[in-house]
Amino acid sequence: MPTQAEIYRTEGDKYEALVAREDYQGNILKALTEIVDLQDRRALDLGAGSGRLTCLLAPYTRSIKAFDLSKEMLRVCRNKLSKTKLTNWQVGLADHRQLPVASASADLAVSGWSVSYLAVWNPDSWRSELEKWLGEMKRVLRPGSFIVLFESLGTGNEEPLQLDHLREFYGWLDETGFQNKIIRTDYQFATLQEAEELTRFFFGSELGDTVKKNNWTILPECTGVWRLKI
Repeated sequence: MPTQAEIYRTEGDKYEALVAREDYQGNILKALTEIVDLQDRRALDLGAGSGRLTCLLAPYTRSIKAFDLSKEMLRVCRNKLSKTKLTNWQVGLADHRQLPVASASADLAVSGWSVSYLAVWNPDSWRSELEKWLGEMKRVLRPGSFIVLFESLGTGNEEPLQLDHLREFYGWLDETGFQNKIIRTDYQFATLQEAEELTRFFFGSELGDTVKKNNWTILPECTGVWRLKI
């Protein structure tokens, strides 16, 4: 089974097939609009992947720039956006901690299930990496802007739980002053076969077995929405 890092590098289309099934109830957009008026915003999507949040926000914002380190993911993102009539978007390769963006040029930064990797993939320097990222956010955002992060509180469970590998990250968000709420971002699949295959592909055999055992075509997922005003 490929790691998630390998999936991001090589499996853009299959990954998109999975995330296209996520949040079938539309809670992500609802949560964002409760935090900030999206109209006229110059938005940044960090770790945009295949464009999950970029495509959701582009119809509402003045402009949106999607950044990721994976050419494969950005290929899918670009293809999706190119099929729309929208012209207010840009897609580019970039690290969270060093964006090709002018200072004070944006007024909203969003990131879905991505910033936490700065902690997970840098176990010895996670705190300093997160501080670099936050410093970059303060550089590119205008005063009064919001950072909004979506991060996992468990896939396959009805109630939120703090994942062991993200505990330090959750703690850092609290220390830094992020406020949070919990939403459901359940996946809805067309068939049980699709549910099992795509769940197993990204989340692993154990959750795939659970989907099959429970005959789930709806896979429950809890997500935290963290926000910070700069």
